[in-house]
Amino acid sequence: MPAAGAGLIRFFADSSEGVKVGPITVVVLSLALLIFVILAQFRVFAIFGL
Repeated sequence: MPAAGAGLIRFFADSSEGVKVGPITVVVLSLALLIFVILAQFRVFAIFGL
């Protein structure tokens, strides 16, 4: 018995558009944003006039 959703998965995989970002890039950028927000809460950037 064939899988019912196999055609849909292949259709969406073939028609995917946009920026392709790997999982490691997403994790690194998320951590950078998290660190930036935490430092901003402690007003670390007030030294630089930001």
